[in-house]
Amino acid sequence: MPLSAERGIITKPSHYSVDETVERVTRILHTQGITLFALIDHSGEAEKVGMKMPATKLLVFGSPKAGTPVMLAAPTIAIDLPLKLLVSEDSQGRVWVSYNNPAYLQDRHGVPSELLQNIGVIDVLAAKATE
Repeated sequence: MPLSAERGIITKPSHYSVDETVERVTRILHTQGITLFALIDHSGEAEKVGMKMPATKLLVFGSPKAGTPVMLAAPTIAIDLPLKLLVSEDSQGRVWVSYNNPAYLQDRHGVPSELLQNIGVIDVLAAKATE
């Protein structure tokens, strides 16, 4: 899966399985005091209706303390918040972590540069989870 910066998506390889990567993200969120609002198991839900797809899970997370100032400054960003991190396995068994590029979100919604760090935390999170 290539880097998709032109679509506003960053995709990085993970050295771990989907479940291990999700566990790493969850642990990091907990230690940072960031709320995990939802964990959506797309592949698990597909299996429930008799369909197969590679392991695919979406984590939805954030911090009202960080997100609220961003939404006050750029209200339309609420459509892209809370932050999301997709952990998926491709047909060759490789695991990838994908998320919205914070710079893309900044440009898309007109987020002031002084608030970019509030959503830019996802870069650090993805790096820690996949290293």
